[in-house]
Amino acid sequence: MKKRKKLSIAEQIFIALAVGIAVGLIFMVAGWDSFATSYIKPFGTIFLNLIKFIVVPIVLTSITTGVISMKDIRKVGSIGWKTLAYYFCTTAFAVLIGLVVANLFKGTYTVLTTSGLDYKAAEPTNFMDTLVNIFPNNIIAPMANASMLQVIVIALLFGFGIILAGEKGKKFGEFIESANEVCMRVMQMVIALSPIGVFCLIVPVVAENGPQILGSLALVLLTAYICYILHAAIVYSSTVAGIAKISPLTFFRSVSPAMMMAFSSASSVGALPLNIECVQKLGVRKEIASFVLPLGATINMDGTAIYQGVAAVFIAKCYGIDLTVAQMATIVITATLASIGTAGVPGSGMIMLAMVLEGVGLPVEGIALIAGVDRIFDMGRTTVNITGDAACSVIVNKLESIKEARRGTVTSGESSGDTE
Repeated sequence: MKKRKKLSIAEQIFIALAVGIAVGLIFMVAGWDSFATSYIKPFGTIFLNLIKFIVVPIVLTSITTGVISMKDIRKVGSIGWKTLAYYFCTTAFAVLIGLVVANLFKGTYTVLTTSGLDYKAAEPTNFMDTLVNIFPNNIIAPMANASMLQVIVIALLFGFGIILAGEKGKKFGEFIESANEVCMRVMQMVIALSPIGVFCLIVPVVAENGPQILGSLALVLLTAYICYILHAAIVYSSTVAGIAKISPLTFFRSVSPAMMMAFSSASSVGALPLNIECVQKLGVRKEIASFVLPLGATINMDGTAIYQGVAAVFIAKCYGIDLTVAQMATIVITATLASIGTAGVPGSGMIMLAMVLEGVGLPVEGIALIAGVDRIFDMGRTTVNITGDAACSVIVNKLESIKEARRGTVTSGESSGDTE
């Protein structure tokens, strides 16, 4: 007898997601949302805790290992500026798509009352403070607090130090590489639990938020999700196909496990280990995936930028304000810059939205209108964010391969010239 084909991790996660949504709807209709929150959600939280537990060691060891394997500090700079340029440009496109589609749909929105609103947004961090906070003043706190930008800086500095130390740094480098292999094995054990984790995370979300999804904010949520899909279908598909020469269908199929993980957990960091595994199967080199993806999980906010545009148009409509072209241009600029300015800040989506609303003179209290379903918005925007990270990694990988091929051709040509 033929052995039954084992389901792939992507298929297992998809089934768990579908079953979880169905069970969540049953719990919602039966009024068992408190049971889902009390007895199913904790297992999802345990799974997320395991993911978050392994993320910092993976980022620290994999980036350091990646830098060592490059053997050239200038190569890190080359990868870095390409990564930042891609994230910056796609974020601008994202908020533009959000504004255009939201304006097309705004006539269908249910206008909510704005009387008695009270919402206190967290204080935004200015760009210079963010810049200062990127650089750690000790090695323990960033890892204890999972401050990803600081962990990345620590990894880069140790990687540079090992390269510069030469032969004396070789043993420390071997230790880091060994630690990275161990962390990857632990990650694989945790990822094997993904279907259970996804099920336990999605059931309480659907059970608790079902009535709100079907209520007055349904069209606003629909607008946001249309924008999420358009951005992925237009921006990511065109750049992956045009630059990386990878079929969009192949790309999305390959990263679907990470996308489903991001959707159920609403955590870019939580989906990071699975995202690294997915892009490596697409041929992205380990050192590039290890640098681009952790950085993207911290500062790439395409989905969040879309949310800013849709939310700003909806809040303006509720207050009876028509946004001018100048105000919408301000939203594009503010949201793009804020995506860097709020990097690594908990609740950065709400902080960014507060900055955007203040930038165009809209009441910050309007955030209260959509705060109740922020988790539903967050699931979609996190999925877009990590998909953008994956797209960036395959593009940077391709550009670096082209650069290396050209350099090899030039070197070969020069060598041939010397022998003549």
